[in-house]
Amino acid sequence: MSILAWIVVGVIAGFLAKALMPGTRDEPSGFLGTMLLGIVGAVVGGWIWNVAFSQAGATGINFGSILVAMVGSVIVIAISRLVTRRV
Repeated sequence: MSILAWIVVGVIAGFLAKALMPGTRDEPSGFLGTMLLGIVGAVVGGWIWNVAFSQAGATGINFGSILVAMVGSVIVIAISRLVTRRV
């Protein structure tokens, strides 16, 4: 998958993940943050899918790739909230 496709899928997945797990006022947000979150989530989701099912999870700009990237983005959001949680 090309870098442009990763960015497009990442942006879509980031917005969907943020819609599923809205943040608090303390969390950084914005277009750039959502885009980076989505791209990292796409990589994480694709890696998990590849390890679990021995096939590529992100293969282009399609529903399956966006779904895999969104799941990865939700995982990244959950981990970042665990790591940065204030006591």
